[in-house]
Amino acid sequence: MLLVATLISAASSAAALALLGSKLPLWLVLAVHFLPVPYNIFLTLAVWRTAEKAGGGKASLMMLGSALWLTATVVV
Repeated sequence: MLLVATLISAASSAAALALLGSKLPLWLVLAVHFLPVPYNIFLTLAVWRTAEKAGGGKASLMMLGSALWLTATVVV
């Protein structure tokens, strides 16, 4: 989740910056920037469901980490 989704989010942000530099409409820039958010939510929910099945302290850390990661990718 961390590696693949972070690369996708970074590529989306880079594309959005390129569009912004090209003076395209802001709605298009924002749409490109937030395009991977549904995929990121899916990945976070997948981590949560898997961690719930495993249980334990490590699973709780994975759930917390995935929630923080999702928050960071949406805000940044």
